[in-house]
Amino acid sequence: MLKQKIASLSCAIALLGASYFLCDPVSAASLAEINRRGKLIVAVKDNLRPLGFTDDRGNLQGLEIDIARQLAQEWLGSPDAVEFRPVRNQDRLPLLLQGEVDLVVANLSATEVRDRVVNLSRYYYLNSTGLVSRNPKIQSRGDLATGKIAVLQGSSTIADIRYEFPKARLVGVESYQEARDRLEIGEIDAFAADRTLLTGWIQEYPTYRLLPVRLPGKALCIAMPKGLEYSELYLQVDRALLRWQKSGWLQERIVHWGLS
Repeated sequence: MLKQKIASLSCAIALLGASYFLCDPVSAASLAEINRRGKLIVAVKDNLRPLGFTDDRGNLQGLEIDIARQLAQEWLGSPDAVEFRPVRNQDRLPLLLQGEVDLVVANLSATEVRDRVVNLSRYYYLNSTGLVSRNPKIQSRGDLATGKIAVLQGSSTIADIRYEFPKARLVGVESYQEARDRLEIGEIDAFAADRTLLTGWIQEYPTYRLLPVRLPGKALCIAMPKGLEYSELYLQVDRALLRWQKSGWLQERIVHWGLS
């Protein structure tokens, strides 16, 4: 049974493209074990304003940080009963599969491949592709019909922009910094990326504007381990999100962080 479990996890990791060896079986905590431990361990971002970022005082802040703290409050009686593990994108699910974190709340969008290897909650935020510009002449979608739009090389944003702006000239960039540099000197008219990222961008650099254009959405979800022993954890996460949606708490936090 143990060998089958390890083999199954190895296949899952291969599907995700993770490049590491799994030496131990999964030991992620069930909800009962989290309660006994008295602490929730959550993988988050610490460099992605306004979802999860470190403020000037060195404290983690953001929508996803609020979500993790609220779960700790409801399950363990304190918003501080949570340990944050800042992660890179490529490490989010491997850490969950290795049992090093209980949940992933780290800008993780729902995909078919991910759904095969982990449990994904209902979405807490519907992300989308947005566009940012500092050119005062660019005010609407029509102003970009034949403009120069930067996109990250190899990103899924490319297909969205090609579909929405078939006559625009797409300019590939290797990083957000390169996109900003090109915007600064006027080489491009706009930069397209996830709306969450661009929201943080304009919060940090107020001379930029987020254009009133919303392209196809991507559902951001909480990831948990699969398995019967984690079914209660999955149910409680999903019920919490539904409750927050109905009460307005989740929308209030979304508005607070400028993501509405």
